[in-house]
Amino acid sequence: MRAPQFRRLLDECERYRGQTLATVHPEASITYFGPAAANLALAYRLTGQEHYLTELRRWLAPPVSFSHWGKAHMPDHDLDAGWLLHGLSLAYAWAGDALPDAERTALRDKLILQGTRMYEFAVASEGGWWSSSYWQNHNWICYGGLATAGYVLADEHPAAATWAARAKDNFDLVLDLLPEDGSNNEGVVYWRYGVPWLVSYLDVLKSAEGVDWFPRSSYLRETFWYRLYQAAPDFERIVDHGDCHDRRSGHSVALYYKLAAEYRVPQAQWLAAKVVDGFLWREAYESGVRPGVRPEAYQELLWYDPTVIATGPETLPLSRYFPDLGLVAGRTSWAKDATLVSFKASPGGGHKAWVTSHRIAMDRGWTTLNTGHHHPDSGSFVLLGQGAYLAVDDGYSSSKRTAHHNAVLVDGTGFVNEDRYDVFKGLGAEHTAHIVTTTLGRGWVHAVSEVAAMYAPGLGVLRMRRHLVMTPSGAVVVVDDLEATEPRRWTWLLQTEHPAIAARDGRWLAPAGSGQLRVTALEPEGTEDTVTPTRVHANPTSSTPSLAIVKLQHTLRRTTAPRTAARFVTVLEARTWDDDGDGDVRASSSGRELLVVVERSGLVEEVALRLDGVTAVLAGADVAGSGFAGRTSHAGRGR
Repeated sequence: MRAPQFRRLLDECERYRGQTLATVHPEASITYFGPAAANLALAYRLTGQEHYLTELRRWLAPPVSFSHWGKAHMPDHDLDAGWLLHGLSLAYAWAGDALPDAERTALRDKLILQGTRMYEFAVASEGGWWSSSYWQNHNWICYGGLATAGYVLADEHPAAATWAARAKDNFDLVLDLLPEDGSNNEGVVYWRYGVPWLVSYLDVLKSAEGVDWFPRSSYLRETFWYRLYQAAPDFERIVDHGDCHDRRSGHSVALYYKLAAEYRVPQAQWLAAKVVDGFLWREAYESGVRPGVRPEAYQELLWYDPTVIATGPETLPLSRYFPDLGLVAGRTSWAKDATLVSFKASPGGGHKAWVTSHRIAMDRGWTTLNTGHHHPDSGSFVLLGQGAYLAVDDGYSSSKRTAHHNAVLVDGTGFVNEDRYDVFKGLGAEHTAHIVTTTLGRGWVHAVSEVAAMYAPGLGVLRMRRHLVMTPSGAVVVVDDLEATEPRRWTWLLQTEHPAIAARDGRWLAPAGSGQLRVTALEPEGTEDTVTPTRVHANPTSSTPSLAIVKLQHTLRRTTAPRTAARFVTVLEARTWDDDGDGDVRASSSGRELLVVVERSGLVEEVALRLDGVTAVLAGADVAGSGFAGRTSHAGRGR
């Protein structure tokens, strides 16, 4: 019943035969040696075919000979060492007895040396780097590798039991500290890179001690939904909040299998099959993340449960709210041409990590939250539609700025402490953002963010509140309600793939391949409007400068004259590339009450907002919530 997964394992092992291996430690990452060894050892263990053992010996020789694991960044103490400890320890467990005595001894001694180095660093650096970075992928990878080595070597090297015990204490705490909603502040790419190590550790723990921690983890139980609702409508690409190398590095078939198996999630089984059947090879060749999806073959075979019946997402709600990350995601359908909006607001790391890490810092003086992959993007959104990225995020960035997002600047500046890699490092607990309210259902998405505390106190920002609504047809209404203690210039930002072209009556069209974004600015009048290129640079790995990412996006800026309060009212419509139809977008207001109407092809969608949060009144509303009501009708027809 696992024939396709078994075939995948053998094909992956066949791929290794044609690769030339380094005999001197390269500058680049050597993480790939770990899963390669595991794949070859499992193939030999299952088939007994000698050529797999021969190839395994060839792949073990270089890392065993290297004096250190990792060269450019923290040799022996970080990701390279974690990956190799895990993969080579599995190889030792599965095929070590078949190795010639000298090679078996050399592998064992190398694992003991590297495990000792990793363990001693973890002890010495506690309260500093990854040893106590409970919400970070480095913690999960390094302790996951250390635990695997500890369990495998304990009989021959009793001190290794201490490694496994320390890792167990770490993950015992990690599982309790992770957010219950399953979200990940580092973004989808680091979700697929890091979360497999959580389930890998729990799998090793279950095998070694018979202790099953899967049922206790609310995070793992819910985390597939985070991934699903951050999938682009084509399911192949992703919503790229946070540090995302690219838009095709979001899949882990093995992880989908494991979540499906442990939590009986049929949609996870469905997405795994969809990736295998249609996406795997394109991701393998275009993804900027290494080792990538192909080397997970051994986990795909071990974690696949054929009793979970795959079911598509068609019956699931079209929208979902993840409160810890302040993430609201909704789409018009589960079809590939759907419109999707993703809107977020939370402090660095999400609410639970932010509060807990500040408490630990106060109690113990430890730094436990590393938010280098979390952007200054609270209150911003991403919009996809018609198969295209319409209002975009900056992806990976080494010098993170609010100006790279669909956000608002105050006197030309964004969040406090921005323009560096880790924007949230060292910030006081008061610098927080949150989702004020949400209303989801009947095809409507409504959410309100408040992010005033994210700006420098000297700016005197009293209110930075964004009201976002997506209608059932996919029109997005954005109302920004802004106030400061003294006059400020307010700049509204929209990021697009290609320059937005000014049309008439406060409108712009931003082409995007198969789609285009129509932008209608309803308020305020008299803004200074420009469209400028914005360059974003990142180097995701210090070991390989050639992998630097440079992205050019284009920014529509609408800036007011200095004023203490401002209100931007904007409607965004996803359209096909060749749709030149007009339609009608209009707004009326009375004080802090607004009515926005979007009418096209006989469909009339009305959005009523009360900016003070009192329930909006709209006769015959389809849906209503705090400060919001929505209604759909057809022109010329009664309700």
